[in-house]
Amino acid sequence: MDTTSKFSKIYLALVFAILYAPIFYLIFYSFNSGGTMSNFESFTLEHYASVFADTRLIMILINTIIIALLSALISTVIGVIGAIGIVYLQKRKSRNALLSLNNVLIVSPDVIIGASFLILFTMVGVKLGFASVLISHIAFSVPIVVIMVLPKLQEMSSTLVDAALDLGASKRDVLTRVIIPYIKPGIFAGFFLALTYSLDDFAVTFFVTGNGFTTLSVEIYSMARAGITLTINALSGLIFIFTLLLVLGYYFVTNRSKNPLRTGVPK
Repeated sequence: MDTTSKFSKIYLALVFAILYAPIFYLIFYSFNSGGTMSNFESFTLEHYASVFADTRLIMILINTIIIALLSALISTVIGVIGAIGIVYLQKRKSRNALLSLNNVLIVSPDVIIGASFLILFTMVGVKLGFASVLISHIAFSVPIVVIMVLPKLQEMSSTLVDAALDLGASKRDVLTRVIIPYIKPGIFAGFFLALTYSLDDFAVTFFVTGNGFTTLSVEIYSMARAGITLTINALSGLIFIFTLLLVLGYYFVTNRSKNPLRTGVPK
């Protein structure tokens, strides 16, 4: 048992090392004054200064954050309503059909989703830009939120709802005071996951962006095609740190929701 446990830890450490080594290599050379990733000369912050001095890049960063926050918020609302609707469907076949359609959207390649949205927006006459990117991000984030919320809804006992109704609660009270508080960890998980998916999405955004509007992932791709510079390293490092802070924030929020402060309870 000890040997198996030790082997598992070594294997897990190796997997994480392979996954994170390129990221830390990229961030390490973002502090290189030499301008290349072949020889580290001396420590410098000039590449980070270049990122913050580029007003166009700052505007793209703001656009990316706005898109991520709006799409995560809207998709969370839609996803929670959709998950509740799926769980409380009377017909099992309809429930399974909706779940299957939801799962298909999750496993579908981003290229197909992006191309489909491009064709749709072209047919409908929607101009490619902020609106097209926002709609697309909401669309691929909703299934993620549904998947994160569903387990909490299925875990909740129906007796909680029945007890609330027996005590005279309206359907609105049941939703706001029983169901929503119970599934709050799933809602937070869905929101943060949708936020991170939106921040790092490239394939779908690449198809539906236009009219001078772009996001960081598409901009980094364009910069890389023109030639690799350490400004890209610095920008990628900032994105990684921001994403890491989001993950830490998610764990902090979920841990607080799982272990709320209880006053008046003897230890």
